[in-house]
Amino acid sequence: MNLRRAIEHTYTKYPFTLLAYCIMTNHYHLLIRSETDLSKVMASINRKYSDYYAKRYGHVGRIYEKRYYASHVDGPEALLIVSGYIHRNPIDTAIPMVQNLADYPYSSFPFYANETKPPPPFLNTELLPTLLPNPFAKTKQAYCQYCLMYKHVVEEG
Repeated sequence: MNLRRAIEHTYTKYPFTLLAYCIMTNHYHLLIRSETDLSKVMASINRKYSDYYAKRYGHVGRIYEKRYYASHVDGPEALLIVSGYIHRNPIDTAIPMVQNLADYPYSSFPFYANETKPPPPFLNTELLPTLLPNPFAKTKQAYCQYCLMYKHVVEEG
């Protein structure tokens, strides 16, 4: 069970909505909305993935350095800033992992960039484009342009 499957499994147990996600080689980012206590959602995702990782790689002990970091994202502008930060992760590394964000398969960005690609049930690709400021159109294509144009710094714990 890779991390995406751990997310899918948890979604069936504790329904939630992701607005953006990006799975990197040593960490991941989720912009998540949940009616369920977030600690339960994250515990389930991390437990499922930890169990998979330990079994697959014969690992004993903790795989996470510390507890997950969560911060309340308040308002449309903040949602756009955080989602853009999440989506830009693969190109904002010292050596970009891809040239085109739409080519990074471990992110929700391709579901915004390619409207014929159906998103998984836990991913809502409709909200963020509606939050774009003028002069942006309220489309997924415009949202992708926004992500590519603006590099924001988001403080992590």
